[in-house]
Amino acid sequence: MIIPLRDSPQSRTRPVVVWAIVLVNVVVFLWEMTLGPRQLDAAIQVFGFVPYRFFGWEQAGGAALDPWRFLPLLTANFLHGGWLHILGNMWFLWIFGDNVEDRLGHGRFLFFYLVCGACSMLVQGWVLPSSRVPAIGASGAISGVLGAYLVLYPTARVRTWMFIIFFVDLPAVVFLGVWFLTQLVSGAASLSPGAGEAAGGVAWWAHVGGFVVGMALCVLLRKDEAPRPSRAWTTRPPPGLWT
Repeated sequence: MIIPLRDSPQSRTRPVVVWAIVLVNVVVFLWEMTLGPRQLDAAIQVFGFVPYRFFGWEQAGGAALDPWRFLPLLTANFLHGGWLHILGNMWFLWIFGDNVEDRLGHGRFLFFYLVCGACSMLVQGWVLPSSRVPAIGASGAISGVLGAYLVLYPTARVRTWMFIIFFVDLPAVVFLGVWFLTQLVSGAASLSPGAGEAAGGVAWWAHVGGFVVGMALCVLLRKDEAPRPSRAWTTRPPPGLWT
C-alpha cells in the first residue's frame, strides 16, 4: 500500500473543476446512502456500466445510437460502492488533479476527465465484454489524471506513506510507474482461469485504460507554459527513507 500525501508542483490557478468534481461525487454518494438496498441495486444497474448490456445493445433490439446506451459511460464515473471507495478516489484526485487542471485549463480539463472516464469503461468492457457486473467509480477517470501527471510532471516529488510504516519522497515517475505496474499485473491476474470477472471486485482494466488514454490525450490538450513553482515544504525530510 502506497498513499500519496502531497506533491511538489504548486498550481498557479484555483482547481475549480477538481473541486466541482469532488463535490458532485460526494453529493451523488450521499444520495446513494439514502436509497434502500433494492433501490441502490437498481440505480447501479441503470447508471453503472455493464459491458454485456453495452455490447449486446443492438442484439437486444436497441438502436445503435440510443443515448441510454452511452449514458452509463459518464454516470458510472460518479457512483461509488462505499466510503473507502470514494475517499480513496477523491484523495488521489485532490493530490494530482490540481496541477493537471492548471496545465490543461479548466474547460479542457473537464473534457479530458470525462473522456478518460468514458474510455476507461470502454476498455474494461472490451476486455470483459460478456461481464454482467456493473463497473462504477471515478478511478478510471482519475487514472487518466495520473497518466497526464506522469507526462506533465515526471520529476515532481510525491511525499508517500508506504506500507503504513514509513514515509519517503518519490519522483512522480517512480510513484506512478509502480502504481501503473500494479494495475497491469492485477489486471492480467484477473484474466487467469478461476479469477472471476474482476479480481477483488476491482475493474483493473479501467485503471489501465484510463491511464494510457490520459497520457495520450494530455499531449493533445496541454498548453505550453513555464514549469510550475515547487511548494515550500513545511518540513524537509532527510534523504532516503524517514519515519
